Amino acid sequence: MASLKEMRNRIGSVKATQKITKAMQMVAAAKLKRAQEQAESARPYAARMAAVIANLARGVSGDGAPRLLAGTCSDQKHLIVVATADKGLAGGFNSSIVRAARERISALLAAGKDVSIIAVGRKARDQLRRQYGDRMIDSFELSDHKVLSLAAAQPVADRILAEFEAGNADVVTLFYSRFRSVISQVPTAKQLIPAVVEAGEAAADLGGAAYEYEPSEEAILETLLPRNIAVQVLAALYENQAGFFGAQMGAMDSATRNAGDMIAGLTLQYNRQRQAQITKELIEIISGAEAL
Repeated sequence: MASLKEMRNRIGSVKATQKITKAMQMVAAAKLKRAQEQAESARPYAARMAAVIANLARGVSGDGAPRLLAGTCSDQKHLIVVATADKGLAGGFNSSIVRAARERISALLAAGKDVSIIAVGRKARDQLRRQYGDRMIDSFELSDHKVLSLAAAQPVADRILAEFEAGNADVVTLFYSRFRSVISQVPTAKQLIPAVVEAGEAAADLGGAAYEYEPSEEAILETLLPRNIAVQVLAALYENQAGFFGAQMGAMDSATRNAGDMIAGLTLQYNRQRQAQITKELIEIISGAEAL
């Protein structure tokens, strides 16, 4: 059984840990508001970009369609882009994204497909390297950028486009966590190449007018589709950032409450042991006095 001094040291250690987890919870809560605003602000822009591409794609077909829209007419080579956070201490936030990506990778490999991986975030790189290190072609760390902006997403988009243009990828899928609420983050897979045109996307109301595009729809899409990849990657990074802070806030709150329960249990055990020691010393004193 631990001595009273060891018990006091342990209680002091848990109290110090509780202060740290409480501080991390408050920092995550403060950062969450801004991150949530960024994620929610990026959604309409990304959705509008998809709507514009859908409207333009209706007028493009056949050999004139851009390769980013039409694809390569093959699905043998898959590029999986996994976006997580650089840091941990956020419960199962990073692991849930990597788990979803692993399931997709395993299914593709079982089907005989060629799979390559780009990791965005230190946690994605570290977790996937253990099992699929030979398939990882590049990795990016978000901590290299003080502020999450298009400068963080553009290098990822450029590498994706380079792999597609080089013929190393037929299908590109991005894995990230969609922010739903502070307590709910949903691992999501989004296909970037070929660009997915939503069937239910509403067509623009032209009011009966006929529009002619200058330049043509094909030329506009050739410029717009590469930019759309960067936009979709940035939107995913914003969603990840909000989800990470929400998950970290919840994890640190649980850790703080667990530390409080541990302190209460250790304090009760310490008091019982101290009382038992005092009682033993009193018994020894009384026994000695009676022996005289």
